[in-house]
Amino acid sequence: MARVTTTDGTGLAYASIGAGRPVMYVAGWLGHLELSWELPPERAYYESLAQGCRLVRYDRAGSGLSAPSPRPPSLAYELEQLDAVVATLDAEPFDLVGTSLGALVAVAWAAAHPGAVRRLVLYGGWVSGADISPPSAREHVLGLVESHWGLGSDVLTEIFAPDADDATRRAFGRYQRACATAATARALLALSYELDVSSLLPLVQAPTVVVHRDRDRAAPVAQARALAAGITGAQLVVLPGRSHLPYVGDTAALVGTVRRFLGLPVPRRGARALTARQGEVAALISEGCTNREIAARLGIDERSAEGHVERIRLRLGFRSRAQIAAWYVAQRGRPGPAN
Repeated sequence: MARVTTTDGTGLAYASIGAGRPVMYVAGWLGHLELSWELPPERAYYESLAQGCRLVRYDRAGSGLSAPSPRPPSLAYELEQLDAVVATLDAEPFDLVGTSLGALVAVAWAAAHPGAVRRLVLYGGWVSGADISPPSAREHVLGLVESHWGLGSDVLTEIFAPDADDATRRAFGRYQRACATAATARALLALSYELDVSSLLPLVQAPTVVVHRDRDRAAPVAQARALAAGITGAQLVVLPGRSHLPYVGDTAALVGTVRRFLGLPVPRRGARALTARQGEVAALISEGCTNREIAARLGIDERSAEGHVERIRLRLGFRSRAQIAAWYVAQRGRPGPAN
């Protein structure tokens, strides 16, 4: 964990995982570098992206571990914050990944810095915030976040992560509230609705892939098509799913799409894809053990067990524990080489 400072003196927290060429990650709306690492699905998602590269993330001003700023949120300020973190990379060109609100920031940065971005990945983004939901719905959500941040965060969780289980939804609701104050959350959400990057799309020169889920409840897939149509040569990949959060739903398909586009290897579904510890966890899953039982059997805490399960699911490209169990049994049932 390290810090950089913007021109107005605001300290921004950033962190990196993995080793190799840099991949700059611009997250959506709210984030928290430490708390995100404690959410097993989110941590597994970042770890999967970071294999074979150095994934760099940061908390935007007023969110997570970064200091608040007296300046109101704006695209110009978003770009200034990204500039400050990019300056630490000491490498060009680099890969740039933007998700949700971060996709619009990534578009604007790539448009302003032709030649600096090796490859551009846009997930869950849009062209015009005014077109992602009706005005009445936007005003209702903004009012709810401002007046009752607890209820507002729960409503947004239902929109962002309809495919998550109850425990994950509850954890994400708490996570949002821990990331920022109600005032900051409302201001950043309002910025999401206000931004329009339509005039910037023709200026993007980097090879680009636009990835979106077909029933995304936060950003309609029509906006992804508009993003791809506006960027010369952009690829469009539409995946099945409803969840806006990249680490909820079929995350393996999303990670595989991103890694292939960036030229990074995609792990195969085989026994060698798992570490020794993950193999032990998979074996216990096949026996029907819960996370608590796995933790007790292996002498680890329950959160660590949950994290291992999520990483196995992502690495093998599965959606459920049942699929892991079936895969493990099938692997064990295969005949070995003849002696």
